[in-house]
Amino acid sequence: MIVRLHPTGPWRIGPDSGDRDRVDRIYHSDSLASAVAGAMARLGHLEEWLDATARAAELRSTGPAVRFGSCFPFYGDTSSLQTMLVIPPRSVWPPPASSKVRWTGARFVPMRVVEDLVNGRIVSDEGWAVDGASECLTPHGASGPFRVAVRSSAAVDRLGAGIAPHSTACIEFAPNAGLWTIASFADEEAQEQWSGRLQGALRLLGDSGFGGERSRGWGRAEVSFSEDPLPLTHAHAEGGESAWWMLRQLFADHARRPHRKRRGLGPRQGIDANDRRRIGDRRRRAASRVGGERRPREFSASGV
Repeated sequence: MIVRLHPTGPWRIGPDSGDRDRVDRIYHSDSLASAVAGAMARLGHLEEWLDATARAAELRSTGPAVRFGSCFPFYGDTSSLQTMLVIPPRSVWPPPASSKVRWTGARFVPMRVVEDLVNGRIVSDEGWAVDGASECLTPHGASGPFRVAVRSSAAVDRLGAGIAPHSTACIEFAPNAGLWTIASFADEEAQEQWSGRLQGALRLLGDSGFGGERSRGWGRAEVSFSEDPLPLTHAHAEGGESAWWMLRQLFADHARRPHRKRRGLGPRQGIDANDRRRIGDRRRRAASRVGGERRPREFSASGV
């Protein structure tokens, strides 16, 4: 089931750093699952929902009854898969360099473009442009689906002790844009049992809000559902894999790749003891090649 969220106002998707002046562009699947669990609790289905999802490994042999994908941007006609964007896998992105389009500047790419690359077809650089503000690959002349903005407000002490101004980053969507995701059911029985309840929970979240700053009216959206088939997810005759797992496997290579390591990170931030030892060895070898210390440059009277 494809779920489309049509925002009616700004959204606040907090980044991993927690900085108020930054915002994430993806509403991740774990955040969506947590929000749905909260909505199920308000609807009185929490224990049954947890038994079917979070506790499924202990109670079900087939795994969770419902799985979610992360929420990615879309723009334009909601019935067209051409306007649904994803993060392309690194195994096929970027295409060969072009003098017209800077492919590497696009973080989100239409799914049809990814389908062409996976099937070995050449992507033409005619008619495409990268929207710098949203990092989305869009048709030439079209604006991006969203913009990042910073809105200011102030906390006022009602007793007159003072005022604390602050600013918060948010995402402002274009009128014809929003976020889309996939909800996959384990089997027909699970779909029959949970499809209606899940749609009700998502509509409740659309009224109450997703993400942060919901008390200010942020994160609200109109929700729509469809059963349209996605490209790259048609089941193969061999193995009988479901559409969901085929799409997941395609992008697994992107998720498994290690993040770029930076100097000064501790073991909890991506660098273990072996990495630190190798970095130290490289620094010592580099220092030995220059005599252990830098020599000041000499300049002549002409400044050369």
